[in-house]
Parts: sequence; C-alpha cells; structure tokens
Amino acid sequence: MRLFICSLLLTTGAAFHLPGASPVVSNTQLDATRRGFLESAGTILAASIIAPSQSGAFDVGGKIKYGDEAIMSPKAHGTSEKPVQEDLMYGVSNKLADKISNFNRHFAEMGGYFRSTNLEDIVLESKGPITFYDSVTGKPLFVAPIGRSAEDFIRESEIHGWPSFRDEEVVWDNVRVLKGSGETVSLDGTHLGHNLPDRKGNRYCINLVSIAG
Repeated sequence: MRLFICSLLLTTGAAFHLPGASPVVSNTQLDATRRGFLESAGTILAASIIAPSQSGAFDVGGKIKYGDEAIMSPKAHGTSEKPVQEDLMYGVSNKLADKISNFNRHFAEMGGYFRSTNLEDIVLESKGPITFYDSVTGKPLFVAPIGRSAEDFIRESEIHGWPSFRDEEVVWDNVRVLKGSGETVSLDGTHLGHNLPDRKGNRYCINLVSIAG
C-alpha cells in the first residue's frame, strides 16, 4: 500500500506557461518536473496523511495513549472479530499472523523474522515513510521512518529483532499500550507487540505479521 502526502499536485495538460521561464513546457519536461516534485514530497511527512483506504486522513505521533484490558476481551475470533486478511504484505505467513495477532497475549514471532521477508527492501527502496496497517482490520497503525533515515529504522529493528517504532511513528487513534504489561495493541483487539523503552524513550517492538495488512 502506498502512502500519499498531502501536497499540491501538478496539473496535467499538453503545455502550460511558467512565469520567468520558457513560455511553453513540453509533456516530457512536465513529467520530469512532476516526478521530481513527488520524490521531494515523499521525504516530508505532514501532520495529516491521506491513505488509500477507508481510514481517510489520520494523525501520526504524539504522546503515548494507554488502554485497559477490555480492549483484549474475547471476541468472535480470539481477541478480534475476524481472522487476518488473506493478502498480507511482505510475504509473511498468514497462519503465524493469525496466531500472533488474535490468539496470543505474550509471545512473538521469532526474533529477526522480519529479515526473512521483503520488508527491508521495501523500506530502503521507498521514497518516503511507509504506512503499516493492521493485519486484521487494515487500519493504519504506524508510519515509519519519521525523524530518522530508513537505514536507521532498519538498523534499530535488526538490533532488537523486531520492527521498532517510536512515539512519533504511532497512529494513536488506532493504537493503545496496556498499563503494567506494556502490551501494545490495536483498539480492535489485535496483539501487536510490547513497549520496551530504552534510553531514547518509548520503543514499540512490533510483530511484522501483525502490521502487514
């Protein structure tokens, strides 16, 4: 799934005039200008992000938000209302994703599991931050990297063994941390991982199988 930054899009047309420039801009020049503009915009994260899903615009970052055990109460399918989506991203295992996301509170995918997927390639090849979606509901949960490079995001994730997010990369409208345990969950009951703070602050170690929607 692609992430679209709120920005001014260049209009299309056979030709148009630019003040102080050549009076006519060809389609080739227009395409090159548009590509350069979009590539630059991809490195800037606005406070409001538009995602190509039913979620519409959503805010990213802010102070940690806590929730209570009621979020993870038994539902139709474990702690969720339904199984994980069939077409998960990054080449993750659907069976593992359903087990970790819906029928688990304490365990995680194997440390380093994400390195057996194509996550690293996607992050490093992206022109900007990537939105990570709930494997069950498809709602946005994290947007990364923000305030650091793709290489830094991958490096920290490799050190700790799981994709690791910071406060400024969390979509708090859809994510909560349970007090006491640090369990990090979606508001819909998807188990995501745990908050394991370090000297830099809160660090959310998240199962890739839970955010591959």
